[in-house]
Amino acid sequence: MPKRSIRQIAIAVLALFIIAGVSLVDSSAQRRRRRHRSRPSAPRITNPAIYQPSPTDNANSSDTVNNNESTNANTQSPDPEAMKQTIRSLSSQVDRLTEKISQMDEAQRSLVDLERLSRAEQRASSLRSELRDVQSKESDLQARAEEIDYALKPENIERSVAGYGTTHPEELREQRRRQLEGEKERVRKQLAQLASSHTQLEQAIAAADVELERLHKRLDAADAAAIQNAKTNAQATENAARPTPKPSPSPSPYPMP
Repeated sequence: MPKRSIRQIAIAVLALFIIAGVSLVDSSAQRRRRRHRSRPSAPRITNPAIYQPSPTDNANSSDTVNNNESTNANTQSPDPEAMKQTIRSLSSQVDRLTEKISQMDEAQRSLVDLERLSRAEQRASSLRSELRDVQSKESDLQARAEEIDYALKPENIERSVAGYGTTHPEELREQRRRQLEGEKERVRKQLAQLASSHTQLEQAIAAADVELERLHKRLDAADAAAIQNAKTNAQATENAARPTPKPSPSPSPYPMP
């Protein structure tokens, strides 16, 4: 009898525990459903606190601004001595470049003058060669003209046709005279042409000689200028390399204690 009652009590307690657990599970599920169904609340917007700088911060910031302004002023105001030195350096560079350009121009002109001189010499030589040919032809034609004049004499014409057997010797003499006269006219025309060529060649040779003399003078002047510039540059280099003597300090009028 007591065993049966204890067993019934244990079964009742176990049943109570089971019912309590089921009720707890149902209540937690209902709370989860309520959370899912409930709408999220709107976020709150809060204004951040405004920072108020302290007097020491203002002083530090003003000092920083003043330092920056002084730094900018120092960087924007260059040293006058440095500027003068830079200007002198640039000026010397410009002078050197100008001098080099002038030397290049002089060298270019000298090359052009040399080329012109060579051409003028070749032209003068060619003209003199042509003049010699003309003079040689003139000499030959003058000698031929003298021979024709000699052959035109009546006794020489008579002698030249004496060997021909004919009953009309006067016709042979006339034919010979006309032949000599025609040749003399041709020689005269050739001599006139050669004389004109002779005059033109002499004038061309004279002009070529004047051009040669002018070019020679220009080249001599350019050589003399180049030598003088070389001497001047060497003297300037020597003076620049020579140390400048420092002035000795003047004695003080007051005696040292």
